Amino acid sequence: MTSPDARRDSRASPGAPEPGEAPDARSLSGVIDRVTYHNEETGFAVLKVKAKGRKDLATVVGRIAAVAPGEKLEATGQWVVDRDRGPQFKAETISTAAPASASGIERYLASGLIRGIGQETAKKLVAAFGRDTLKVLDSEPERLAAVPGLTPERVRRIREGWTAQQGFRDVLLFLTEHGLGPTRAARVQKTFGPQAIELIREDPYRLAREIKGFDFQTADQFALSLGRGRDDPARLAAGLYAALQEGAMNGHCGVPRIALFERAARLLGVDDAELDQAAGRLLQSRTIIADTIGGEAAFFLPPLWKAENAVAERLKILAGGHPPWRQDGLSQAVLTAEARTGKRLAPAQALAVETALGSKCLVITGGPGVGKTTIIDTILKALDSREVEVALCAPTGRAAKRMAESTGREAKTIHRLLEIDPATGQFRRQRSYPIAADLVIADEASMIDAELMQALLDALPPHAALILVGDVDQLPSVGPGQVLGDIIASGAVSVVRLTEVFRQAGESRIIAAAHAVNEGTVPEGARSPEEGDFFVVEMASVENGVQKIIEIVTSRLPRRFGLDPVREVQVLTPMNRGPLGSQALTQALREVLNPAREGAIVRETGAFAPRDKVMQTDNDYEKEVFNGDIGYVTATDPRSGSLTVAFDGREVHYVADQLDSLVPAYATTIHKAQGSEYPAVVVVLANAHYPMLARNLLYTAITRGKRLAVLVTERRALRMAAEDAMGRRRWTRLREKLSA
Repeated sequence: MTSPDARRDSRASPGAPEPGEAPDARSLSGVIDRVTYHNEETGFAVLKVKAKGRKDLATVVGRIAAVAPGEKLEATGQWVVDRDRGPQFKAETISTAAPASASGIERYLASGLIRGIGQETAKKLVAAFGRDTLKVLDSEPERLAAVPGLTPERVRRIREGWTAQQGFRDVLLFLTEHGLGPTRAARVQKTFGPQAIELIREDPYRLAREIKGFDFQTADQFALSLGRGRDDPARLAAGLYAALQEGAMNGHCGVPRIALFERAARLLGVDDAELDQAAGRLLQSRTIIADTIGGEAAFFLPPLWKAENAVAERLKILAGGHPPWRQDGLSQAVLTAEARTGKRLAPAQALAVETALGSKCLVITGGPGVGKTTIIDTILKALDSREVEVALCAPTGRAAKRMAESTGREAKTIHRLLEIDPATGQFRRQRSYPIAADLVIADEASMIDAELMQALLDALPPHAALILVGDVDQLPSVGPGQVLGDIIASGAVSVVRLTEVFRQAGESRIIAAAHAVNEGTVPEGARSPEEGDFFVVEMASVENGVQKIIEIVTSRLPRRFGLDPVREVQVLTPMNRGPLGSQALTQALREVLNPAREGAIVRETGAFAPRDKVMQTDNDYEKEVFNGDIGYVTATDPRSGSLTVAFDGREVHYVADQLDSLVPAYATTIHKAQGSEYPAVVVVLANAHYPMLARNLLYTAITRGKRLAVLVTERRALRMAAEDAMGRRRWTRLREKLSA
């Protein structure tokens, strides 16, 4: 079966070029009429071009570091007819040159590219100098003083803006000459500014250290093109550091020396003796830290080493303390709370509440259906009469919202509780300005990474108590560490593990399947809708799997269960890429669920049209939308590139340069779904996903469904996931530090 992307791109059409042009035209030249969209970070651009031999403006899509209306354009590529965008020239290379005509120069200067020159000033300059305007700006700027209406201050600003822009072009030329594409060149120039050439010549490996999206291999190729040797000490140190950074990206707080040197040797092509010397230099400069993991020599990035140390130190102090509220009459307070909630606690739940009320630090863990929410609610009501100030929080906006709904009290994301400054990423709440609370309860604690836990504990007042609530069997945090698992395994903090599934929850096949997975058993699905809420559908091949997923989402679930296929069904898969990845499945589902693309806005991450399902990919505290939030496009304005998205009925407006925070989301990864619940989930597991297949991944995916879960799988993949109890091991030292 051909993938949706392949089907779309295969529509390269002989009808796309104008009559008279060769159907397989591989080049296009003209003048840029307007820049519909340009992402400075990635270089992705959508341009409208007055092309030679064409009556209408041509749409050109490709990558270029800097671009402005009026510039001359040369592009190579091919014509395609895109479903969302119509005929367009898909460029493989784009180059531009300064405009030659007076009208082109005016449009170029009026584009806003040069600080100090707007539309009116551009008109004045071109009226004064005509086709020589750019030459005057370049080599005779003193002539600007003679232009009517330009004050000395405005002339100064124009000269500074033109010089800065030319410096920008010089940097891009230097970077592209040494092998960086326009996308990365623009990112480097934006980060380092006019000093970029000098800074990079001095240390080309800072590209990998300081700029997001650069890996060591790219920086290394650039360094070698500048004449650096393969045995350059700076290269060896940079390669070793990059291997350690890669470990952190995979969730490790540190990496054993043997494993680290193996990875670095593959990157650098050197032996252990040279790596020992590189490690020595990094240790001497405190760029990395040496310690041990399980008695084995290991290396750490300083922030992660400090985070685990700080978390262990603070948790030990908390574990030995007493809560700030008085202890008399707590049994009666619990009985009163039970009466207020109308829920009689089971023995394990009552033990959890009593332990929480008598502890300064406690972990409550358990799977779905064991009553964690009831325990939190009872604790809160038992403390109501004691004037205890409680702060409720969770790692994600979705989890915080669920916590607020279940308790009837305000709950915040941890970042909001700590009062993050979006501009700097720093938290206002710290040891010198702690949280105003006597008790902090953090839900979904399995999602808290080492550095976030450090920040939370740092802002906890010395007198306050802490309760961590979470399911330790779920996937660990996206960031480095496995904090909840290490805390529980250490035995240093009181833990209540809930295992009893209550009757109403016990009737759910989803919960039964989740517990079966936790025990290493392949879960059995219901045979009919009357039998339960969990189903297993086997696929014969990848192509067969795509067909079944589309049929289940768009036809079976709406017909049998009355579910809205867009708003109530979420497809979850382990990976982004591949024919059964979130990107390909999103494209396939969108073609069926929302084929009308009128009013679509084109972005590198996808095209957004009214009624599209989208996901926020970062935390935006001003808009109050968070990483993983699902919304629906309600309106688009293709001319301005803006759109409106409804999140839980609340409309949020995005201007053009904010749209890179959104991605189409008819399917998403299981990791992105952590902390979320959906009315129904369709979970995809295939043999091709084998690097990701693990028990905690399958368990997390199944438990995202509130009313229904359908597993579309290859039998071998399901067995691999259920039987892999370890998952991908994470190297951390928090457990040891707590146990010491």
